Amino acid sequence: MSTPDIAILDARDLQCPWPVLKARKRLLMLAPGAVLQVEATDPMSAIDIPHFCAEAGHALIAQTVENGIYRFVIRRGER
Repeated sequence: MSTPDIAILDARDLQCPWPVLKARKRLLMLAPGAVLQVEATDPMSAIDIPHFCAEAGHALIAQTVENGIYRFVIRRGER
């Protein structure tokens, strides 16, 4: 079984609300069910991105932080 391609969004060094706005724009360019990995350094992204996913109907598959880099793996919803 092959793994799906994962699009990467580098939102490091961007402050709130830019990581969410850029993730939203990038997800709109992907097909429903596609996966996006967002990397951010803004601590507020740990709150903002999960909230955005819940409100927009996207699935937050994983959320990690390592060495000040917050990583989010998002599966685009149907809408």
